[in-house]
Amino acid sequence: MTLITTPNLDGHDAFMAELLDAHRGLSEAESQALNAQLILILANHVGDLDVLREALALAGQK
Repeated sequence: MTLITTPNLDGHDAFMAELLDAHRGLSEAESQALNAQLILILANHVGDLDVLREALALAGQK
């Protein structure tokens, strides 16, 4: 499996709105904890270490 880097999310605007809503009212620490938990849940769903490594490398690029 290779990381998909082209737009691939139906309803991306709706997801972004829901993500922002999930963070509304949280402290910075709570927001960071929510992000960490979301990452772990999605990483578990992906379940492919090579893909996750590719995503880490891509996310670390500036």
